[in-house]
Amino acid sequence: MTEPLDWRAQNLKSWNTRTPLHLASAFYDLEGWKKGACSLKPIEIEEVGDVRGLRLLHLQCHFGQDSLSWARRGASVVGLDFSDAAISAATALAAEAGLTARFVCADVYSAAAAVGETFDVVFSSYGVLGWLPDLDAWARQVAACLRPGGRFHLVEFHPFLYVFDEALERIVYPWDSPRESPIHTEENRTYADPETEVKLADVSWNHGVGAMATALLRAGLVLDSLREHDWMPCKLYPGSIEVAPGRYRIEKLLGVPLVVSIAAHRPA
Repeated sequence: MTEPLDWRAQNLKSWNTRTPLHLASAFYDLEGWKKGACSLKPIEIEEVGDVRGLRLLHLQCHFGQDSLSWARRGASVVGLDFSDAAISAATALAAEAGLTARFVCADVYSAAAAVGETFDVVFSSYGVLGWLPDLDAWARQVAACLRPGGRFHLVEFHPFLYVFDEALERIVYPWDSPRESPIHTEENRTYADPETEVKLADVSWNHGVGAMATALLRAGLVLDSLREHDWMPCKLYPGSIEVAPGRYRIEKLLGVPLVVSIAAHRPA
């Protein structure tokens, strides 16, 4: 199978461009977080549970806000991301907040070697899998980073959302993208700061829920739960309506799943 040789470089450029805009955005509300607000959402807090005294690895952690929220909840945290701008920001944010965490700049496909240890919990959330062409390779890294008996938790936007155009009116993308046929998109704004014009070019792949679960099974993990949620914890799409505090649905897509969460563990 072939794939574009520049997909990592192209996406890295995009995420390094996004990072300073995200740090300053109301969407991430860093000032509120610095005053003690928790950036974690109800789904992951409920599913991951009490992390006090546990070693936790946050894969594709962006600039570390959620990683450090886990640290505030008592975990010993390592965060990993391929964006050097994001990892530099995460390290600075930890120092400013007086929190102990280690941040590693590496591709998720080399996570086990880059972090050099195993964990009680591996965690990843929201907008992470679409950047990866090969879920089997991803799942093997997840498994390699878990200690025997360790738990993996994924919370991801439901792939149903990714088949539509921006207006959520037409199906234009496949449910599962072939590895050799990535989706190329160009944007002039980032989701966290829709007011600032910025040129972004991304390469991505869609992955169905079945592909996610199957990749984890092939890597030797045991599935504990797979849940689909008809709400999302942030306002990202046109026509989003708040149906309860911190819970959003989309008017055009009422009654369909918007988030999927998967829990698995490595056999002892």
